[in-house]
Amino acid sequence: MKKFLKKTLFVLVALLFPLLAFADAKVGEKAPDFNLTDTQGKSRALSEFTGKIVVLEWFNEGCPFVKKHYESGAMQALQKEFKSKGVVWLLVSSSAEGKQGYHDAAGHNERIKEWNIDSDGFLLDSKGDVGKAYGAKTTPHMFIISKEGNLVYAGAIDDKASTDKDDLKDANNYVVNALNEILEGKPVSTPSTVAYGCSVKYAF
Repeated sequence: MKKFLKKTLFVLVALLFPLLAFADAKVGEKAPDFNLTDTQGKSRALSEFTGKIVVLEWFNEGCPFVKKHYESGAMQALQKEFKSKGVVWLLVSSSAEGKQGYHDAAGHNERIKEWNIDSDGFLLDSKGDVGKAYGAKTTPHMFIISKEGNLVYAGAIDDKASTDKDDLKDANNYVVNALNEILEGKPVSTPSTVAYGCSVKYAF
């Protein structure tokens, strides 16, 4: 009987583990801490940015939805604008080795230079642990963390789920709205939306 119970427990844990691994971070609660190496070889932790607003942007250079925002220059403009206002903007790649979007640090640094990416750091998450902790499902998938360390926005960058650069001019940018509200001391009026884009290329 004990053998049977042990075996049953093992099977249940094996079945539940993937679900637990993909448990979404909750808006209104503390954002999951992390410690990842960036493309400069520096260890970066969320706790390092306590007292600052932090944007996390899930990134995959091969995704046409990501390309839309970068080839138009729109994402770089947002990074530059909000960095000038004291916001920390971090890119995260959770593409597993061998999957679309995976590179070593040097490969990502080439893309940073080529695309004129203006972030405060590019974090390497090839094991996918941080992506799964946040529930990052698409590229781009956007998260905003308050000065107090709470997750205050999670979802799409805007309301135009297309790869057409022409759609940017009429888009309602949720991230811009949320950041402006936070900077004005207001609560985020739209704290969560459904993210669109390419699926994050996890190992499993």
